[in-house]
Amino acid sequence: MTMRAVQHPFYTDLRANDSASSEASHYLPAALQSLLDMPREAAWQELIDALPVAIALVADVDGRPRILARNSAFIHLSDRRRNFCQESEGEDLSRGIALPLLAALRDFLGSDEADRTLSMQEGDGIGGRHFSVHMVRLRSDGAPFRRCILSLVDRTQQVESERSLRAEMLHDSLTGLPNRVAFAEQVDQYIGQDMSTPRKFAVLVADLTRFSRVNEGVGSLAGDELIITVARRLVSTLRSGDFLARLAGDEFAVLLAVGDNESDALHAARRIQGCFATPVRLGDLEIKIDCAVGCALMAPGVESAEDIIRNAQFAMKRAKYSGHAEIYRSSDSAAARQRFSLETELRRAIERDQLTLAFQPLIALDSGRVAGFEALARWEHPERGTISPVEFIPVAEESGLIIPLGRWALRAALRALAEWDRRNGKTLPIYMTVNVSAVQFQRDDVVSAVQSALMESGIAGARLKLELTESCIVSDPEGITAVLKDIHDLDVRIAMDDFGTGYSSLAYLQRLPIDALKIDRSFIMPMLKDRDSTAIVRAVLSLASALGMTTTAEGVETAELAESLVALGCDIAQGYYFARPLPLDEAYAYMSSRNASASS
Repeated sequence: MTMRAVQHPFYTDLRANDSASSEASHYLPAALQSLLDMPREAAWQELIDALPVAIALVADVDGRPRILARNSAFIHLSDRRRNFCQESEGEDLSRGIALPLLAALRDFLGSDEADRTLSMQEGDGIGGRHFSVHMVRLRSDGAPFRRCILSLVDRTQQVESERSLRAEMLHDSLTGLPNRVAFAEQVDQYIGQDMSTPRKFAVLVADLTRFSRVNEGVGSLAGDELIITVARRLVSTLRSGDFLARLAGDEFAVLLAVGDNESDALHAARRIQGCFATPVRLGDLEIKIDCAVGCALMAPGVESAEDIIRNAQFAMKRAKYSGHAEIYRSSDSAAARQRFSLETELRRAIERDQLTLAFQPLIALDSGRVAGFEALARWEHPERGTISPVEFIPVAEESGLIIPLGRWALRAALRALAEWDRRNGKTLPIYMTVNVSAVQFQRDDVVSAVQSALMESGIAGARLKLELTESCIVSDPEGITAVLKDIHDLDVRIAMDDFGTGYSSLAYLQRLPIDALKIDRSFIMPMLKDRDSTAIVRAVLSLASALGMTTTAEGVETAELAESLVALGCDIAQGYYFARPLPLDEAYAYMSSRNASASS
């Protein structure tokens, strides 16, 4: 809103903002320039009294600032703030004015500047006030002294609001700890000091394991209480000078000074992990919390806080797999870039149907015939050559590409089985095994995917077997149970892969519709030399027989192993002793030849 003054014969262009904002101080001096140069003092005194901004006319008399005139807003400000000038007109300002303002006035009046703007704080702490100060020089027109218009705009509310807003922006509302923005600012300060001081520092990133499961199991309110408890325990591990922040969710970070080697950082990491040795009590529950900790030391080439935080997160991801604190290595970022590159190329390969399947024979040990095949994804990159599933499957799971990849593998495997039936002229007495990732079970509608693939290929459900790992079951027992029962209703068989390497809960075997157990190669391969491995395999085979399940042994690479498994009563075997994974046509030829030999 703009106010225009009443027309005056000596002044025609007075404009002022009536909101007493900081912009007003820029309009007022220019508007009053001609007015205050005029001899009719009563007229312009009346006009400046009507203005809401504190204004005073100041003159330099013998090097001492003096008030020649001031409006009612200026007088009101002086009455409220004891440090501002309280003298009557013409009295010396130096006895009552705040020292920063007095010095600024003297300097300005003694200079040749036309105007000057500055910010000033009067008083410290909560009761302090903040002002925007604007000084504009007036024409002398023969006057024996220099003059200026001084305007003051109280910005205290604005400054306090900004300060309060910044405090909210820099702190986590749940724990009260500094947040990621505040942590990054603190790290940047350390980086700025690193070149001039010998002090070194490190960033530790701690991520809670199992937090999402706890949150789902006990509810978000209890999850918040858990985060608060974790924050308190982390605070108890800090040394003087350490800086703790909550980056996001269940991820915390610590900035600390360290020595010339990794030992200080690793010691701090172990101290953090040790604070969770005691379970956390939530109501009637006691919850054991673990955390993975990654450390990154300040090193040449680290130019920003985000760089070193990201490095610590790289190390933290390795710590999740290793089970102990990890230090960032330069190879981590290279590996991360390679994973992103691989993700992009894998997405294109899936879209362009550039992946293939290899088929490893499953041999019935009692007859020697091919009972089926396990379909395995293969990727022949046009430039990189063969890319191992060990490399691209984890990338697919992390990026979510495992869903389209899993659906493609399921359809392609059943199409291959249908193609072999067509070549044979009748339905072959074999089945196809397809692996399903735990990530796909969690994120995809596996039942509809299986149903669609069966309908598309015309293959009966009894000729398909899905393999899943124990970790897939443990991640969501109730949900997985419902899905497996729906899959079982399609006559599809279900096998538990890598049995014995995970949780191996007998309750799952009893409750879930599992048809087969697949014994991991880590137990099969050392059987001939390790009695314990033989005892484990014998126990698994006995358990499967008691539960009415079939068994498959993987990693069979010698005739002696095959004979031992036959003696122990294993049903199916696969491994290099029989055949490596084969392309589509070679797999069909191998099956035809072996089954013909077994029949003769």
